Amino acid sequence: MPSRRNLLAGSLIGLSGPALADRAYPDRPVRIVVPFPPGGPVDAGARILARALTGAVGQPVVVENRGGAGGVIGVDAVAKAPPDGYVLSFASTGAVAVNQSLIPNTPYDVRRDLTPIVIVSAIPMLIVVQPSLPVRDLAGFIALARQRPLTYGTSGPGGAPHLSGELLKQRAGFDMTHVPYRGAAPCVAGFLGEEVDACILDPLVLLPHVREGKARAVAVTSPARSAAMPEVPIVAEAGVAGVEVENWYALLAPAGTPSDRIDQLWEISRATLNRPEIARLFTDQGGRMVISGPADSAAFIRAEVEKWAEVVRLGGLRAD
Repeated sequence: MPSRRNLLAGSLIGLSGPALADRAYPDRPVRIVVPFPPGGPVDAGARILARALTGAVGQPVVVENRGGAGGVIGVDAVAKAPPDGYVLSFASTGAVAVNQSLIPNTPYDVRRDLTPIVIVSAIPMLIVVQPSLPVRDLAGFIALARQRPLTYGTSGPGGAPHLSGELLKQRAGFDMTHVPYRGAAPCVAGFLGEEVDACILDPLVLLPHVREGKARAVAVTSPARSAAMPEVPIVAEAGVAGVEVENWYALLAPAGTPSDRIDQLWEISRATLNRPEIARLFTDQGGRMVISGPADSAAFIRAEVEKWAEVVRLGGLRAD
């Protein structure tokens, strides 16, 4: 006789809502908590996933934005939610892995209080500078920063954009002042208003301005050039090694959620994210699909917590 899990996996092929609508779970709406305000790249990714999962499970999957404290408030709300699979978190590198070392007395430990379901995708950071600056590439920007004070803006302290800038400074041996904004949209507005010399964010929110000539792309933090922006060099091409940063997005549940429910959510998510039209919505943001399961995701997140703790320690960083 086929196993229950094999039957479930088989029923997911094609992913029609009715195929799962008669299952005991879910029998009411599922909430995905995004620990950032609406309009940013994490929110965009969560809404792609929520719409796709709604069609797969036969119940509404809704996004709830609970921003504040660099993602701490929203992630903590999920860590303390009932472990029944009806309240999940869609969060990124900073909120999940970096806050552990950046923010003293973080009220949760992601390794203890949350259970990963899937790491969905990974998106490199795009580094742009003001077109008015007398530089054409990242090497030129670094040389200019060694001559005069320069600033860079990000979506806030502790996220992948901020840590990308700090890692770049450590590896290249120069300084620039971090200007944290309250989200990606305010950061873009500040950059367009020439409040900062450079900006580091997900490509989704910066590429339109690059294409309009309002920002000059000088580097991307991926290991190889991105298919979404092949004309933009990677950081290593500027002679700076070791700056490979991707802002990954993970779907997580409260610790204690039954393993069979985690397995069911993983199978549903995997089948959903492997649909070409869904995967394309994520890769159009400038990244790549990951789709790693619970065990692999947990091991990866543990390694990321340790990696970024070292960057925070070496940089003497703290959340302001």
